[in-house]
Amino acid sequence: MAHHFNPTIMREYDIRGIVGETLFDRDAYAIGRSFGTILQRTDGKTAAVGFDGRESSPVLAEALIRGLTESGVDVVRVGLGPTPMLYYAEAELEVAGAIQITGSHNPANYNGFKVVLRHGPFYGAAIQGLGQMAAKGDWLSGSGSVSDTYMLDLYVDRISKDFGGKALRIGWDAGNGAAGPAIEKLTALLPGEHHLLFTDVDSAFPNHHPDPTEEQNLEHLKRLVREKSLDMGLAFDGDGDRIGAIDGTGRVVWGDQILAILAKPVLQERPGATIIADVKASQALYDRIAELGGQPCMWKTGHSLIKEKMKETGAPLAGEMSGHIFIADDYYGFDDALYAAVRLIEAVSEEGKSLAELRDEMPAMINTPELRFPVEEARKFQVIEEVLQRLEDEGADVNRIDGARVNTPDGWWLLRASNTQDVLVARAEATSEEALIRLMKIIDGQLEASGVSRPF
Repeated sequence: MAHHFNPTIMREYDIRGIVGETLFDRDAYAIGRSFGTILQRTDGKTAAVGFDGRESSPVLAEALIRGLTESGVDVVRVGLGPTPMLYYAEAELEVAGAIQITGSHNPANYNGFKVVLRHGPFYGAAIQGLGQMAAKGDWLSGSGSVSDTYMLDLYVDRISKDFGGKALRIGWDAGNGAAGPAIEKLTALLPGEHHLLFTDVDSAFPNHHPDPTEEQNLEHLKRLVREKSLDMGLAFDGDGDRIGAIDGTGRVVWGDQILAILAKPVLQERPGATIIADVKASQALYDRIAELGGQPCMWKTGHSLIKEKMKETGAPLAGEMSGHIFIADDYYGFDDALYAAVRLIEAVSEEGKSLAELRDEMPAMINTPELRFPVEEARKFQVIEEVLQRLEDEGADVNRIDGARVNTPDGWWLLRASNTQDVLVARAEATSEEALIRLMKIIDGQLEASGVSRPF
């Protein structure tokens, strides 16, 4: 019984689509049959399944579980919760793989699947292979069992158990995403004063979009911090694997700045350790890691790629500008925004300074946000190749790990192709406004030479 997926849903790091348009129950069933077959063939008998708070999630979960059990795999349902709760279940339970049904921070009509196989990310060629198995109908048959394990309390206890920080006054915004109930339980276990926003799970996201990397989604949290004079505010994406933060003055503390604060206690415990960040991170972060005696490692953007690099280098800490923070220091190394929040509170309280003071101490860099603009799929990687070729001819100081990141006396600029969308991503960082303008002119010149223009 062959099954063909809409090709747009088989993405680099996960499977994701629009429910009723590109993603259907039958796709969930086929994912279950294919992944179940992969488990069976590699001697895996059991898989964990969790889901987020979207309206379509329970039905997709049911179809997925049917596909897994009909391949002979026993399923442990861990229920509604954030993606890191499913990762935690996969790390702690006797299972060979795990799947979270989640649309992450996408609009309410999206949904998808994040997959883990034997404690490692399942992505890239593995996802394409799953599609090819389904197209051939190359499935094993069997009849697996279904059981339930309630993970929420175990997960929250695990996150809170090592907390050694002091009591702070904190605002938490769950954005009506799947992390809400976990945040309610977590804050009840932590010292300090906690003010919670939008912790009720609501698939319509009535208050704001659950993506903390977009500053407009942090307005409610900024207001809460201002009105109650809190020490900091923490925000979470729809499935709880990405964190956003604001300091007591309402300024955003970006992913690389959170990483810079977390790096200090980690490197005190593990001198000389490698700390990884993606190509979009500030030079100030890499300098800070080196200053603390660590080995800074710049790597490709993408949570699956960063996890692989952590395993390879033994890095205890890694992060991305997008708010994925990975901690393998006394933890499992997966991206968990709730655990990152606890470690951030601890790091700030141990410094004996406010988050605002710590942010003030960071070098004043002037940078653009991530600038994204559409380029058709067939052309996006080509444009980057052309840019790299021209830079090579000029003898520029260029890092080619993920696109082109170019150092100049003014600062650095980046141009890379997104793995998940038909867009090019640009970013630049300089020491002054004038220098930043010069860097943006270089980017525009490179784009123009390849027949592309920025729409803004």
